[in-house]
Amino acid sequence: MRKIKCEGCGRRTPSFETVNYGSMDMGYKQLCRRCFNTEAATAAGLDDFEHVDFEPVRLTDGVGKPHEFHFRTFMFGVGVALDAFELRDGNPAGYQFQVIAEPEEDLLALLGRLIEKMRRALAVKYIDDGEYGLQIAEAKVVRGLIDWDAAQDGRAPLLVIDGREVSWEEFGRMIAGFEGFQFKLEIHDKSEEI
Repeated sequence: MRKIKCEGCGRRTPSFETVNYGSMDMGYKQLCRRCFNTEAATAAGLDDFEHVDFEPVRLTDGVGKPHEFHFRTFMFGVGVALDAFELRDGNPAGYQFQVIAEPEEDLLALLGRLIEKMRRALAVKYIDDGEYGLQIAEAKVVRGLIDWDAAQDGRAPLLVIDGREVSWEEFGRMIAGFEGFQFKLEIHDKSEEI
């Protein structure tokens, strides 16, 4: 896990927990989320905002497989986002969730909302391991996250379904068996409930 020294507090923090903050006129600095959130709250006049670091939580999916989730809080303009994600090789990967709220909202209540959203999502399986590899589950509905596929250098997306990385090519093979069927593709923000 690559760590970067925060230019605000001096702590060494994982690179995925840092923000390049500043402007062309004033210059940029690498800040940890805590220092960034403090500066963003001050700039927005939110004197009561308090950054909270949550401990990782372990939840099980619909087949009993455990998943450890880490959390990060991110102030933006007129809101606050709380993200949950798994780590693989020291980087966010696998299942990823987000909720957004007003910055005045109690972050512990926001964490409760996020965990309930995670539990609902983890209870449903969209793909199965079949005789010929991954297959779309019986319900014929697939939900997941669109991610960057470094192996494709951005030419094709990487899908994260049931917390598993599925290449665009593999997903194409999964739907090829439905030739002649109709489909509906909807894209939603990560913070939305679908």
